[in-house]
Amino acid sequence: MTETTAETILETKGLTKHYGGVHALNDADFVLKNGEHVAIMGDNGAGKSTFVRQITGVEQRTSGTITFDGEEVHFSGPIDAREAGIETVFQTLALADDLDVPDNLFLGREITKFDWLGPFRLLDYKAMREATLEGLERTAVKIPNIRNSIQNMSGGQRQCVAIARTATFSSKLTIMDEPTAALGVQETEQVENIIRTLKENGEPLILVSHNMRQVFDLVDRIIVFRRGRIVANLLKDETDGQDVVSYITGAKTGAEFEGAA
Repeated sequence: MTETTAETILETKGLTKHYGGVHALNDADFVLKNGEHVAIMGDNGAGKSTFVRQITGVEQRTSGTITFDGEEVHFSGPIDAREAGIETVFQTLALADDLDVPDNLFLGREITKFDWLGPFRLLDYKAMREATLEGLERTAVKIPNIRNSIQNMSGGQRQCVAIARTATFSSKLTIMDEPTAALGVQETEQVENIIRTLKENGEPLILVSHNMRQVFDLVDRIIVFRRGRIVANLLKDETDGQDVVSYITGAKTGAEFEGAA
């Protein structure tokens, strides 16, 4: 494992999570550099989601350290991680169906005006709409009418709104957990184009995915989890799908793996 440098946005050392006697994550050493897109792959129960939950503060680690943007961090919850600059798009999306796009993007972090009135202040809808449009443009997300409520949008549009939050708030790191698992072909292509736009903008990304084609199209490096451990750290251009599957299934044990450098 290399030491944290200015080029490193995220590093974990010995990250471990136990649920009683169940060892869901063990000694995960991981490095993500600025601008790099990395995929996390593995079978169900391999430790992928557990790893993401520790990084984002959804759960508290049993042991290990997390260094983000040059500082060791210990997020007490997802809001702490979000305020530090980590935006996560979970499979559940966490969108409010009855609200429109700006209200969803700014939910919990609304822009207000007339703050000098003390506890009495007004929401600055104009500022939130303008920031929303800038975020959508930055990620090349196309929403015909941002005033429409989320419940009237397609699955692909809803996913794109969730992703657009990362650009609206100038996140330092985007994490996507199976972002296209429930989408059709056209909607999947739209989300993948957004990921490519993030890459062009030099924004780092962690992509959790089972989709081998998608992974090889979009990322620089592939991390494979098996039984709670990282068993492979593979450069996309130096491996293939069969090799990745071998690590996922255990046909290759990862005995030669020395860490995610």
